[in-house]
Amino acid sequence: MTLPHLAPLRQTVPQPVVADVAAEVRRLWSNSRVAGRVRRGSRVAVGVGSRGITNVATLVRATLDCLRDLGAQPFVVAAMGSHGGATASGQRELLAEYGVSEQALGVPVKTDMTAVRIGTNSWGEPVWWDKNALEADAVVTVSRVKPHTDFRGRFESGIAKMLVIGLGKRDGAAQHHRWGVRGLREMLPETARVIVEKTPFIGGLAVLENAREQTARLQLVDRDELFDVEPGLLEEARGLMGRLPFEQLDLLVIGEIGKNYSGAGIDPNVVGRLLIETQPEFESPKITRICALDLSPESHGNGTGCGIADLATERLLAAIDPVPFRMNNLTACFLRRSQLPFAFPTDRACLEVGIQTCWQPHKDNVRMAIIPNTLELEELWVSAALVEEAKKNPHLQVTGDCHPLLFDDRENLIQEKLFPHSVRGRRGRS
Repeated sequence: MTLPHLAPLRQTVPQPVVADVAAEVRRLWSNSRVAGRVRRGSRVAVGVGSRGITNVATLVRATLDCLRDLGAQPFVVAAMGSHGGATASGQRELLAEYGVSEQALGVPVKTDMTAVRIGTNSWGEPVWWDKNALEADAVVTVSRVKPHTDFRGRFESGIAKMLVIGLGKRDGAAQHHRWGVRGLREMLPETARVIVEKTPFIGGLAVLENAREQTARLQLVDRDELFDVEPGLLEEARGLMGRLPFEQLDLLVIGEIGKNYSGAGIDPNVVGRLLIETQPEFESPKITRICALDLSPESHGNGTGCGIADLATERLLAAIDPVPFRMNNLTACFLRRSQLPFAFPTDRACLEVGIQTCWQPHKDNVRMAIIPNTLELEELWVSAALVEEAKKNPHLQVTGDCHPLLFDDRENLIQEKLFPHSVRGRRGRS
């Protein structure tokens, strides 16, 4: 069948951005209450997670430099729960890919998985914490604050979650996820209160990103301010996050899914599909059919979230490594969103079935969009029906005419030409 012709589109909503990230980190440290808690000669652990935070190496390096300037002896500790296959080597490898390594930073990077029980929360559940962090004189975190992919609450992704799930290692992650959404939305803050009371945690660097994945704002949050300040940062981050510029689509094509784009592989906040057992779905956007074409190599075979798509390629499913895939999903206890979708041998075949099943039999009226992933949403390709709608939006710029999609000789989309500025496009050039 003949696929719809598509045109390139750019979102142009103005975005706040931190001009000099390292300088801003230094300014925040010098003016913070947190710095006053660091004693000369003390061993300070810097918790770093596995999320794809923009400028993470710069943020961590500047934090380490500030701690050294205060006379401390800093080191990095992995704060990523069960990611990396819940192994020390897997977590070390993930951090190194973000530029967080002993060689790059000149400090020890501790990734062993030992957690110590430090108390009991108000639910009567044990509280676990990383042994290396617990043995430090002080602990700080570098944490991105943003809406979570699994639930809504006063505390979602951020400092509190890194304290509980990230530094709780596999024990802490499993402890909360086995309660489902309640364990994250309701029990997580209670566990965080125990951690703040009983550990050497002194504060965290909160990172907010804009819709273009740029560092939009930084704030140092003292331990005594955490429960008052973080909810406000979360709401600010919610307003900054990238979104699809349309409320309804017949077909959405995602070039790559992966853990480097979203903890859920495909960000539910972007596509409007939560797919969490017993939980209601989002009101918008409404997307009838979703195709997913590839799994990013940065995911190391963790195909979490593949089931948020309806249709996929055989190569995406073949790229899934069952070890981290099972570990992550069975620990998370959210199984529905990782059930395997229908798979097809080529991108063209996948898109054709997407068109055939999207409930819009008139091809000229199909509301179709292609995005590189659910993190990079500034540039997308859209069908003619969406072009006309986009022309009425002052924050959307149609940057070319509609033309046929480009496929290679294997009938797969040439994504590097569609999205040269994306992670995939940059990866191809390197």
